[in-house]
Amino acid sequence: MNILSKLLVLADATTTPQATLGSSLVSFLPLVLIVALMYFMLIRPQKKRQKEEQQMRNNLRVGDELTTIGGICGRVVNIKDDTVTIESGADRTKMQFKKWAIQSVETKHDAAIDDDDDDDDDI
Repeated sequence: MNILSKLLVLADATTTPQATLGSSLVSFLPLVLIVALMYFMLIRPQKKRQKEEQQMRNNLRVGDELTTIGGICGRVVNIKDDTVTIESGADRTKMQFKKWAIQSVETKHDAAIDDDDDDDDDI
């Protein structure tokens, strides 16, 4: 037997399966902690912001004052599926934008929009 094979046999005899499993889990633990930290520090807050922005764009109403991502300020005059028409300036210039191009809405509403078409009134 050569020296290398003797060292391999000696190394196998001194390590138990439990020690090998424990050391591999300990070396894997920092990677798991980094992934968990990335999720809670970066991914989760970003998803929350995206959800709030989508809700803001879905709750647009005619008459709302808004600002686009290009910095254009105006008042909503028409809303279609994925486009919004706004009036801007003293000469009431009308422009169409995609809903994703809306950065912020300055008009605050008291209640959420009820888009149900059914009538709940029992008169």
